[in-house]
Amino acid sequence: MGTEEPEYKVDMEVGESVKITDGPFKDYEGKISEVDEARGKAKVLVSMFGRETPIELDFLQIKKI
Repeated sequence: MGTEEPEYKVDMEVGESVKITDGPFKDYEGKISEVDEARGKAKVLVSMFGRETPIELDFLQIKKI
């Protein structure tokens, strides 16, 4: 019995602005720097302490602005 990984269909692209909706960075805004559709994750650059910090999040934790 082969199990297949679920495919995530996302309409987000690199450079788009998103808002984090869940987790410790909830309500932060950032820009997508990387999209990994196979794993269902995106890297978002969030401005903290005067510099951009990359955060890896599930697609379910972010929404487009």
